[in-house]
Amino acid sequence: MPNQAPTQASPPRALRWAVAGSVIVMIAAGGLFYYASKMAAAKRQANHDEVLVTIHPHSCEPNALTVPAGRASFRIVNRSDRAVEWEILDGVLVVEERENIAPGLSQVINANLLPGDYAITCGLLSNPRGTLHVTPTAASDAAARAKPSMVAFVGPLSEFRVYLSSQGTALINAVSALDHAIETGDLGQAQALYVPARVAYQRLAPAAQRLAELDNAINARADYFEKREQDPAFTGFHRLEYALFQQRNLDGLAPVAQRLLADAASLKQQLLAQSLPPEQLVSSVVRNLNSLADVRASSGEEERYSHTDLNGFAGNLDAAHKVVELLRPLLAKSAADLLPKIDHALTAFDAELKGFKVNDGYASYDSVSTEQRQQIAGKAKVLAAALDGIDPALGLSGL
Repeated sequence: MPNQAPTQASPPRALRWAVAGSVIVMIAAGGLFYYASKMAAAKRQANHDEVLVTIHPHSCEPNALTVPAGRASFRIVNRSDRAVEWEILDGVLVVEERENIAPGLSQVINANLLPGDYAITCGLLSNPRGTLHVTPTAASDAAARAKPSMVAFVGPLSEFRVYLSSQGTALINAVSALDHAIETGDLGQAQALYVPARVAYQRLAPAAQRLAELDNAINARADYFEKREQDPAFTGFHRLEYALFQQRNLDGLAPVAQRLLADAASLKQQLLAQSLPPEQLVSSVVRNLNSLADVRASSGEEERYSHTDLNGFAGNLDAAHKVVELLRPLLAKSAADLLPKIDHALTAFDAELKGFKVNDGYASYDSVSTEQRQQIAGKAKVLAAALDGIDPALGLSGL
């Protein structure tokens, strides 16, 4: 009887499904890789005009830039060992900035620049500044000729100066009380008075952050100094905060408080002395809210020793409310459809913060969960985007 070839058993069904599943996964992965590659290529194409700036521990490369007027994008790459910031300055005024650029990462700064010469900062406050030369273009010349009449903005700008004056006085009074508590050696009272002083500053912050040197003296965090908390140049609110809440020690703190009081007085004086173009009224608030959303809300870095961040966020929201209130009559005429969007965003952010109210203040920020911080950041971001529509609606964009 002839030998019969052995019958091959068919592979188990589970094995067939496993092989088929692997093939599907490989195809899907290939598709995702192709899609990601196309997206990355599109992003590179869209950003081909970015100006690349690399921050090293003690220098920037390059530190002298030339760009045409109009919208410019700067990709700032941090090659130092700490989080840093990069700013564009017009004299003492901050035109645009990006804070808390993490080591090894990069961020993009978009700026709408008028022709002229600017300074640029480079990471640590002790690092040498660079230069930015902006050349005129046909578009910038046309935009200068097409500026809208400033008559309509005289009232809002005058009222905003009154706001700056009253809030500047409130800041001086609050810092004076804090200074007195430190001078008399009352740690508990000084800790309590730190919060209202910070809130008073945060109501001014959108305008104050335009004054680079003074804002750094008043508000710079330890990260931006070479020796951090031990750096002699580290002064202002956060130096007091570090001593009051981390060290819990008032030794040697009186001169720091006295300098802060002098800087608060100078801040009020300089805010009232500086002219405020109408396009800066909203953009400074938008920049402040974007910083809140992108850096301060998620990290808790702003008040890292006292965890009083929420009080400051409420102060920033007060400033946003004020600007909208001043521009409401103009918006009602020129952008009535934008007002509901702005009011909704204001109400939503206000409601979010009120959820953390505790007596006359707010909960400690270290008790706020990651998810809650993301919600706060999201509400601030939506508000910033809504306010960002004001300048185009009023004919101020591109100035």
